Amino acid sequence: MTDERTGNGQPQAPSLTEAVDRLADELDEIHRHESGTLVEFVRGATVFAARQGTVVSLRLRPEVAEAALGTSDTVRSSRGAGWITLQPKVVDGFALDRALAWFESAWRLAGESPDDRPPSPRPN
Repeated sequence: MTDERTGNGQPQAPSLTEAVDRLADELDEIHRHESGTLVEFVRGATVFAARQGTVVSLRLRPEVAEAALGTSDTVRSSRGAGWITLQPKVVDGFALDRALAWFESAWRLAGESPDDRPPSPRPN
């Protein structure tokens, strides 16, 4: 891998897709299901994240998902309760930090036994 630099000599930030893929490579028990441009991340039998293009969707604890919806570029996902979708207009360090923290949180949740998981919120 090359060490690409921006015009001002600073290291170029990885894309959201690259950052998520790198973290997925570092974490245990992740399988990828790929279909065209869609990549789903699975731990055990649970899909906990998906990416397609510059969009990342994550399955979070209900209270984390609600808090995440208060941040910019984050909306409820069409995947269902507890899922959020992140599509930052600008992929800066803050957006990458959020995405990676949420990805790891989703991975941890997927690794819990069903008895340890909080109940899913009822749809509005």
